Amino acid sequence: MEDDEDEDSFYQKLLLQAASEEKARTQSSECVSVTPKPGFCLKTKSNKEKKVFINICMADNIPEPREISDEELVKLLDSEDPSGYRIPLSLGEPHAELDRSGSGCTAYDVVINRNFYQRIKKQDALMGFFLTVVLEGLESKYDISLDRNWRILKNRPFIGSLPEQNVRSRSKPWIMEMDNVNQSSKSSSSIISGISSASSPVEQHKAKGQELVYVLMKEPVEGHPDYLIAEVQLPKVKVAATMTLDVGEDRILLQTRSNAYHLDIFLPYRIIQEECVSQFNRSSHILTITMPIQPRQ
Repeated sequence: MEDDEDEDSFYQKLLLQAASEEKARTQSSECVSVTPKPGFCLKTKSNKEKKVFINICMADNIPEPREISDEELVKLLDSEDPSGYRIPLSLGEPHAELDRSGSGCTAYDVVINRNFYQRIKKQDALMGFFLTVVLEGLESKYDISLDRNWRILKNRPFIGSLPEQNVRSRSKPWIMEMDNVNQSSKSSSSIISGISSASSPVEQHKAKGQELVYVLMKEPVEGHPDYLIAEVQLPKVKVAATMTLDVGEDRILLQTRSNAYHLDIFLPYRIIQEECVSQFNRSSHILTITMPIQPRQ
């Protein structure tokens, strides 16, 4: 009974984590146009000793994070779960530029809410936390390594140009990476399917990549569920940045680079898309997708 309560608490915790804002790659009806305004520019270098500039920009139509004091932030960072504070931001695509000496470099545009930008300028602790989120976000999304010995340029607020970005008004589930999970859903008795891409009791499209194994569970077990949990085994995936996940109202679409894996399944319940969260465990190579269910009509 205690294990079930711990597991339920684990998934409830996932549900309470806000989905991160992702930059949309194409124009669509779910996208809004963001015009970045320059803030400041961060200079660092990649693991290949190449210069990297990060343009920290602002816009009004990026969601604003809740206010947090320095004391609360310090307590959060010292806690077992420092991921409890989310910063919506748009991580732009890399673009080639020239520095002052005419040498080639790479620049990234990161857009945050205008009011939040003003807050990080006044709170040193929040600024440090924000820049850590930015560096780790770029590393995860683009599979790179960035030097933490960075500096802020004094007289140059941005490098290159600042083109408009298309940001999803309804964000995709953010895939959080972690090395280990204390609770495991394997103890759950709510499994409604334990299947591979070859066969499924729910409607499913043929996989383009190699066969994979996944399970789909519901919580609670009896009656109309509060949420569905999908666990997908991805033994060849090392980092979340190599995956693309789309969760529709009644469908999951997962793809990996080079089509190593492909999953396209329909769900037995309609879900609340904007509240879905996902988590990739780099140790077990398991992707967990937690999906709240729409109330019974």
